[in-house]
Amino acid sequence: MADPRFQKLAKLLIGYSAKMRRGEAVLLDMIDVPDEFTVELMRATRKAGATPLVETRHTRVLREAQKGTDAAHAALVRDVELHRMKRVQAYIAIRGAANTSEMSDVPAERMQLYMKSLRPVLDYRINKTRWCVLRWPTPSMAQAANMSTEAFENFYFDVCTMDYRRMERAMRPLRRRMKRAKRVHLKGPGTDLTFSKQGIDAIACEGLRNIPDGECFSCPVKDSVEGVISFNTPTIYSGTKFEGVRLEFQKGRIVKATANNTRKLNEILDTDEGARYIGEFSLGFNPHILSPMCDILFDEKIAGSLHFTPGQAYEVADNGNRSAVHWDMVLIQRKEWGGGEVWFDGELIRKDGLFVPADLRALNPDRLR
Repeated sequence: MADPRFQKLAKLLIGYSAKMRRGEAVLLDMIDVPDEFTVELMRATRKAGATPLVETRHTRVLREAQKGTDAAHAALVRDVELHRMKRVQAYIAIRGAANTSEMSDVPAERMQLYMKSLRPVLDYRINKTRWCVLRWPTPSMAQAANMSTEAFENFYFDVCTMDYRRMERAMRPLRRRMKRAKRVHLKGPGTDLTFSKQGIDAIACEGLRNIPDGECFSCPVKDSVEGVISFNTPTIYSGTKFEGVRLEFQKGRIVKATANNTRKLNEILDTDEGARYIGEFSLGFNPHILSPMCDILFDEKIAGSLHFTPGQAYEVADNGNRSAVHWDMVLIQRKEWGGGEVWFDGELIRKDGLFVPADLRALNPDRLR
């Protein structure tokens, strides 16, 4: 018998997130996901009158593909993937790798070659399709969250199927404020950072592109970032875990970057010129997500957090920065994590993780939960 939670999540993804309509097609990119859930997604797609195109992958196989890649292989993969992406109106990717460090021994130069080659596929998917990406709960994720497997699964389905329509209504004032803001100032332990975002849009994320969701993002003017930011949560990129990341900026560019693995950090930031500039600034406020678990789809939504992103900017909130890298780094500003402040044009917007203006308080955990 199918788990009823599978059906509920599949209905949310197809009917709400992807908004599938009769006659359309969706690419279901399933990586280490139980077949039972893939089947539920296919059934929900067909019930909507749409066509499911299914790709089933395994992380260990992907590791071998990237470990031995070369220019000819990467170009062939790019051409095939891009052709397929252009045939669908929507894309749903679910990743359930048991080992989040599976890619850690892929040589950096091979990883960079592969990422650069496939960038057109990612750009087309982001800008030309209705897309949604999420994780699948695994014992390794439960361990990272310091929870039992059963407790984490219950948490996962609760947070992934929350009332996102209600969240969307609550975040409208924040989107308006972020859109019209000209100057942003971030303060906190080891952080004193300013930038302009004048003329750049703000996007509210309410369960359409990520599940779980709960953020509002924009982007700094490319050359305007000045100061220093110190991140207090671990982050994984290309299979390597980084802690204590500290970035210094001059005229928008990262001029000094340190962490527990400073050498590897700078290797990634040297992927291309755009990797040392910022492509996204976002505030997170999902009331159910309170602690980091080294999974960015969860961590970037932590209540009272922000993330600042070296690399590629989204076209919907664009500063013109282009890179093969898009690396969301998370800073939690709740009081128990050291506190901090977010200012828009001289007005205090959030203090110690809680929104201050009356029109934004509906996004605080006690109101949104």
